[in-house]
Amino acid sequence: MKILVAVKRVIDYAVPVRVKADKSGVEALLPKMSMNPFCEIALEEAVRLKEKKFVSEILAITLGPAGVQDVLRHALGLGADRALHVVSEQELQPLAVARLLAAVAKRESVGLALLGKQAIDDDSNQTGQMLAALLDWPQATFASKVEIDTSVPSKMRAVVTREVDGGLQTLSMELPAVITADLRLNTPRFVSLPNAIKAKKRQIEQLSPDSLGVEIVPQLRTVEVNAPPLRNAGTRVSNVAELVERLHNEARVL
Repeated sequence: MKILVAVKRVIDYAVPVRVKADKSGVEALLPKMSMNPFCEIALEEAVRLKEKKFVSEILAITLGPAGVQDVLRHALGLGADRALHVVSEQELQPLAVARLLAAVAKRESVGLALLGKQAIDDDSNQTGQMLAALLDWPQATFASKVEIDTSVPSKMRAVVTREVDGGLQTLSMELPAVITADLRLNTPRFVSLPNAIKAKKRQIEQLSPDSLGVEIVPQLRTVEVNAPPLRNAGTRVSNVAELVERLHNEARVL
């Protein structure tokens, strides 16, 4: 079975984000970019499935301008077998990304698509669901555990545990399918120095949206981006009576 893992380059979670002066978005020229944490978890799960002999090949794919290839090098260092870059200088919104991933999934005849549940830059949480709809595949989102059932070799199934409001839900679905990774699915490994050096020399295949027959016209328009309002600093109280009094008279929540 071949697995497709989508990885996205985002502003590193530890870097403070600054809004542009014209409020059209956030500053792109920041000191550090990295792989989206949820994508890294999805990739780690693909590597673990390969180590268990369920997977023959891991295809890591990213989309965007030339600068995003560093996340593919990182993916190769972590254990991906191939790297594919769909080159586009245009803004790629979730529907366009899903269409491109669907085209690649059909082209490569993958048996499973693993994605992060969301990207930490736009927090859309849409691409995995849209991909499943476009491919007409079953899906399991917010996965906290993934197992492959091979009791019927001709009909491999994925058994996915996912976190829901009422606790845990277990889904069983025939492959091919789409699974999106939640935070507690696993803890990604670090890239070893030898693997990082090897990844720098690996071939990265490039495609264009036109070669995949996908139109990427934006469907949404950003009206305005604002930083969250600053909160006032907290204060200390000397006893419970003062706390109750201030909650009643100042905060007016009692």
